[in-house]
Amino acid sequence: MLDRRHFLQTTACGFGSLALAAMAQGAPNPLAARHTHFPAKAKRVIFLFMAGGVSHVDSFDYKPRLIRDNGKMMEFEDQRAIAKTGMGAAQRIMQPLWEFKQQGESGRWASSLFPHMSQKVDEMCFVHSMHTEGVAHGPATLFLHTGTTNFIRPSMGSWISYGLGTENENLPSFVSISPSLSNGGPRNYGTAFLPAVHQGTTLGRAGLPARDATIRNLRNPLLTPEQQGRQFDLLRSINDEQMRRATSLAQGQADAELDAVINSYELAWRLQTNAPDTLDVTSESPATLDLYGINEKVSENFGRQCLMARKLAESGVRYIQVNYTDNSNNPAWDQHSNLPKHADHAAAVDKPIAGLLADLKQRGLLEDTLVWWGGEFGRTPYAERNGTGRDHNPVGFTQWLAGAGVKPGYAHGATDDFGHFAVQDKVHMHDMHATILHLLGLDHEKLTFRYAGRDFRLTDVHGHVVKELLT
Repeated sequence: MLDRRHFLQTTACGFGSLALAAMAQGAPNPLAARHTHFPAKAKRVIFLFMAGGVSHVDSFDYKPRLIRDNGKMMEFEDQRAIAKTGMGAAQRIMQPLWEFKQQGESGRWASSLFPHMSQKVDEMCFVHSMHTEGVAHGPATLFLHTGTTNFIRPSMGSWISYGLGTENENLPSFVSISPSLSNGGPRNYGTAFLPAVHQGTTLGRAGLPARDATIRNLRNPLLTPEQQGRQFDLLRSINDEQMRRATSLAQGQADAELDAVINSYELAWRLQTNAPDTLDVTSESPATLDLYGINEKVSENFGRQCLMARKLAESGVRYIQVNYTDNSNNPAWDQHSNLPKHADHAAAVDKPIAGLLADLKQRGLLEDTLVWWGGEFGRTPYAERNGTGRDHNPVGFTQWLAGAGVKPGYAHGATDDFGHFAVQDKVHMHDMHATILHLLGLDHEKLTFRYAGRDFRLTDVHGHVVKELLT
């Protein structure tokens, strides 16, 4: 009997033929669209990940008391101090560094840190009472992406791919644009124990220009499509796909790794004729490029990422993550000693994000596309070590949603007078995950996968849908 190891060793050059044979015979695509648990309000998600933790008290969570008590020393239950000594510490209150104003018809507070995004508050559904697990970047980032701080678990995008498949079988269901190699790295877009086909397809990586964020070697410049087709036909003649699959079935076991390889070849074959146009932003009009800030040096890079996200969403990708981060252990928004640096990062993302919301709306895509913005946690209301920066704050911070199924111009929950602890209508990260899945038509308690003798889910045994956010 032909065992798996011998099979892989002797037929490595024939995977392309297996892929073509499977497609030719109408084999089901594991990424094909699936039925939802109930009618969905959103078909897809664009997650704008602000790695490092944007200061909510300097952006969207207005706290007049910080201005009134600026410079005062007060006792706070500082998370890091408690972890080290078991008690809080005296800290110096630091007022917002940017001026707050009420914006839009909804009158939502927003600071001058994000002048373009501030003009879009009527599209946003603010959650001012977020709290999460993990006080350091690594655990908190993993929790944001996988619902756990340390165990190997599937990423949220992989769960969504597993639950929904893709709207376009010629493209992946989950794409991560310019992800970081640190603070979770591949685990943030990995499948863990879910079928490998649901892993995120990465475009570029943090630290490299977004213009290089593409899938390399999609086209073979040395062969015409007809010549490549004949090459695959030759490979097909080397391998008898039917016999090999029959052998695998006769052994009474499914070879998940082999299936994953075959599926990857099938998808790669389809990508050759679909991905290049989808990933090419140069075909967009000058007005669109300007809308995303691509013609401006400071916002060109993230603008390309956001425009690519719109094109992927428009083409049917279910979950697109747009990363603003880097590969260091102190990611972009992590200003412990130099909070004014927030202004540089804001200038890079502000116009592209506002442009994305405007573009989605004018194309009718915002009606069924959910946009999610935020970092792994927020920042403290006091100056770290009496300096000019703010420390991590996982116990109270702000994220916002926009688009399909959420209330526009709405603010939910609140932190205390200092913006430190979430105190009113608290929303845990598990709750945010459950709510996003609900908008996609997925019951977070029913989206499970059995592994190692138990049923797993993104929200573990926690989470509830925050119905107050929903239209």
